[in-house]
Amino acid sequence: MTRSLLVLSTIALTAFMLALAVGSVTIAPSELWAVIQGGGSKLHQTLLLELRLPRTLAAFATGGLLAVAGALMQVLLRNPLADPYVLGLSGGAAVGALLAMLAGMGALLISGSAFAGAMLAMVLVFGLAHGTGSWTASRLLLTGVVVAAGWGAVITLMLAITPSYKLPGMLYWLMGDVSYARTPWPAFVVLVLAILVIMPLARNLNVLARGPMQAAALGVSVRPLEWTIYVLASLLTATAVTTAGSIGFVGLIVPHMLRLVLGNDQRIILPASALAGGTLLVLADTLARTVIAPEQLPVGVITALLGVPTFLYLLHRSR
Repeated sequence: MTRSLLVLSTIALTAFMLALAVGSVTIAPSELWAVIQGGGSKLHQTLLLELRLPRTLAAFATGGLLAVAGALMQVLLRNPLADPYVLGLSGGAAVGALLAMLAGMGALLISGSAFAGAMLAMVLVFGLAHGTGSWTASRLLLTGVVVAAGWGAVITLMLAITPSYKLPGMLYWLMGDVSYARTPWPAFVVLVLAILVIMPLARNLNVLARGPMQAAALGVSVRPLEWTIYVLASLLTATAVTTAGSIGFVGLIVPHMLRLVLGNDQRIILPASALAGGTLLVLADTLARTVIAPEQLPVGVITALLGVPTFLYLLHRSR
């Protein structure tokens, strides 16, 4: 366990330094080290401390949030190909953010509206899935898919009636773009707190992954644990979407591939997902802002181009 996390931490640090050094202006390792020590030229200080560092931190935090949320959703739904967006949270966040953009609100209010939309989607899906009785994994999944389709229709309607000059920003937000992240620290705090909360429950998650009846027979309080997973995964997804928009496939691919390599022990998978998800999004964002520099691509485009063939391969392999 320690060795795997150490390897992932080393890879994450390497990706982090690469993201700081590479861009439309390449910074040599010696110059990078000088800025870290408090020196270096004024241009490099501005480039690193005001532009690249916040963006890289936001990308890492967002990727970690999505990957951990994906790992939790796969345990909750007992489906190795479940995704943190499967319950319509990204659709609710998108509707909230687009409404704020249409109203001409500032970045802070757009983020707040996105978070409120995601929370509304969480309450809506849970309420509809619960109904007058209890909810099951399949019922929760089906309700989430239907609610997500409803959000998609609302988003299409909003884009159709939006003035043309507002469309580019809205479309970039929908595709996922880390450059809109104002500060990475709220996302980092949520990620760290989530890991601290969920790690003591990792043993129970291992039992729950085998099925609720077996977990209950072994003394696990199944329903409170499932509620905890659902609310926590929803909060992680909402924070990620609020930070960088809708970025797909990170929460689907990363936990699934880690299980193929490291096994299915949640004590390893959860922290490994945070590290691997953050690393993947940092590398994807670095590619997004360098592949056609000085122009930049939305990072969601890069993750989709990487995620689609990977998903198809995993789907074929699982068959």
